[in-house]
Amino acid sequence: MAIRLYDASIPTYLQTLRAMSGVLDKGLAHARERGVNPEEIVEHQLAPDMRPFRFQVQSIAFHSAGAIEAIRSGALNMPGQRPAHTYEELQQLVKDTCAELEAIPAEAINAREDQEVVFNTPRGARTFTAEEFLLSFSLPNFYFHATTAYDILRSRGTPIGKLDFMGHLRLKA
Repeated sequence: MAIRLYDASIPTYLQTLRAMSGVLDKGLAHARERGVNPEEIVEHQLAPDMRPFRFQVQSIAFHSAGAIEAIRSGALNMPGQRPAHTYEELQQLVKDTCAELEAIPAEAINAREDQEVVFNTPRGARTFTAEEFLLSFSLPNFYFHATTAYDILRSRGTPIGKLDFMGHLRLKA
């Protein structure tokens, strides 16, 4: 059975983004219940050499909607300076990313199968096929940052679990 590029990307991103939206809601509710300023969470890091929560959430948007734009255009550039989003702005970023992905028709992605995607870095360009870009770069980065954002909220006591992270499964109708 062959799986189309759209089916491997957009629904997968949306499942996790929607789940992360719920996780972020629970994180904010937990902070408010405990009298914690949500902006403390935005700056929280799991280790001194890791990026903060803000970066993790911004990265799930970049490695989903940004990756799809790269597949469509054939090129991905490193993001520039990112805004200093507040907790509530990060929540909106996730919702906006979902809306952006929901608006993309399947054929716009499937038409790019086997096409080149060039990832431009300060160290030089890396060339992938759209499928290799998705499976070996985009999705692993997306899940890394989603997991790290989840872990930051969990480390701060937010009552979330594996099912919160997984979101709504795409079951056979």
